[in-house]
Amino acid sequence: MFIAQSPADIPDLTTMLSMSGLEFMQAMQRGEISRPPISGIMNYHLHEVEKGRVTFRGTPDFVHTNPMGGVHGGWYGTLLDSCMACAVMSLLPKGSIYTTLEYKVNLTRAIPLGMEILATGISDHAGRSTGVSHGEIRGAQDGKLYATGSTTCLIMQPPQA
Repeated sequence: MFIAQSPADIPDLTTMLSMSGLEFMQAMQRGEISRPPISGIMNYHLHEVEKGRVTFRGTPDFVHTNPMGGVHGGWYGTLLDSCMACAVMSLLPKGSIYTTLEYKVNLTRAIPLGMEILATGISDHAGRSTGVSHGEIRGAQDGKLYATGSTTCLIMQPPQA
């Protein structure tokens, strides 16, 4: 899996629309499509993909800390937004795209710096105009729950070029 280094590395709209969301995510997992730049900045990668379920694996580093030295809530939010929205994406048919409409995150405990986590999003609904998903962050080794979240995504069918 490679990380996009410029806009030219990101798949164009025609490529995105030629695949279902699941096919797109699987192509990314196989390294045929670039990972988005945010994944490198936030130190996470796609771990598992199946219809309605996406898991990312990541580790917060010092650069992800808040002024008090803890993992910034934005790191939790980014991981949960990614896994939950991609779970919705995995349900989309060819010709559809999505964007996050809103999401909510609840932190349940502090993630220690350098601890590997699994962020899993699960969706069983992607309708004509919206999709919903929920997610959680758990320690990869300890299995403890560190955060939960929910999202609503806007589903769109852009005009074909």
